[in-house]
Amino acid sequence: MRVLHVTTRYPPGPGGVERHVREVALRQRAEGMDAQVLTSDLFTEIPWARLPPDVARASVTADGIPIHRHRAVALSDDLHYPFLPGLYLDILRRKPDIVHVHTYGTYQGFSALAGSAISDIPFVMTAHFHPTWSIWGGAGRKRLRGFYDRFLASWVLGRAARLIVQTHEEERLLREVDPSLPPVSIVAPGYTPLPTPPEGPDLFRAAWKIPGPFVLFVGRLASNKGLDVLLTAFAAIRPKFPEVRLVLVGEDAGAGAETISLAKSLGLGESVLMTGFLKDDRLLASAYREAEMLVLPSEYEAFGLVLLEAMAQGRPVIATRVGGMPEVVAEGRNGILVPSRDPTALQAAMERLLSDRELAQRMGAYGQKETVPRYSWEGVVHSLRSIYEDVLREKEAA
Repeated sequence: MRVLHVTTRYPPGPGGVERHVREVALRQRAEGMDAQVLTSDLFTEIPWARLPPDVARASVTADGIPIHRHRAVALSDDLHYPFLPGLYLDILRRKPDIVHVHTYGTYQGFSALAGSAISDIPFVMTAHFHPTWSIWGGAGRKRLRGFYDRFLASWVLGRAARLIVQTHEEERLLREVDPSLPPVSIVAPGYTPLPTPPEGPDLFRAAWKIPGPFVLFVGRLASNKGLDVLLTAFAAIRPKFPEVRLVLVGEDAGAGAETISLAKSLGLGESVLMTGFLKDDRLLASAYREAEMLVLPSEYEAFGLVLLEAMAQGRPVIATRVGGMPEVVAEGRNGILVPSRDPTALQAAMERLLSDRELAQRMGAYGQKETVPRYSWEGVVHSLRSIYEDVLREKEAA
């Protein structure tokens, strides 16, 4: 079976969707599928940054996945909407059995639609959905997504053979956009183990010269991540826990300067550390293991893979009760759920875990032993194969 994954970006570009596509394609090829990737030459969209030319020209990734990158074109500076001219022609030329589109509301959906209409190539879409109000990247991008939701979504989704979502909440939100969705399959993502941190001195603390305990955030520094709420809550716990620092790990996706400014205005000074994106997964694993907890105060997350990464290192998590996160965080067992945009509730949750180390350890152990093992990429690939086979049988029967 020839499967063509179509995604805006792909590793070494950072991000959860990018990692998702890689993990699926790797395992599909290991099982004998001819899985290939069509994507752009972008490293990040915000800021707009391209991959090094030698990476962009490569036709096979270092781990053996055939990859075909198209040069991305921006609609305008404030929309950050990548167009990939010629993408649909490339789909037709490669003659896949099925096209797997990743991410709702993107140009690749139109390209798959064209391939389906012209050559009857079926496509499925994994939505990785964010509601319009949670879109990051500026007002122009939100307006564009609003236009897509209103006028184009049903047109693209109406041609999809399957819509794949990660949680029940994601399906519910998509039905608010288009009640007449195609057949929906719920396939939770897998967990990708990070390298085991080395024994001995703390690797992450040593690298960043962190003298004491710290609270960890991992994710893009973007407007929809609730970083202002996190900083406000962290400032409120400082009188009680002056030795605790806040560490923000992730690339700047437009909110870095604002975050620095707010930290200064709150008088946090050196108690807030921003590391940027960590290329070394050993350092990232060490950051999770050495942290007191992971806090993910996003306005919305379709799933929140970093929650599993923290749990795998035995850390408790605090997350907002939005999107798919309540389906990952078992309240009181592996973490704490708080309302979105509520710094007082977030402050109380952090203080609870910092004050009760036994509770924090118990939550971390539950997540590591009970939650993480439920999420495997092998299970994802098995589910996807069944979906593909059903779609192709329906095509033959039509």
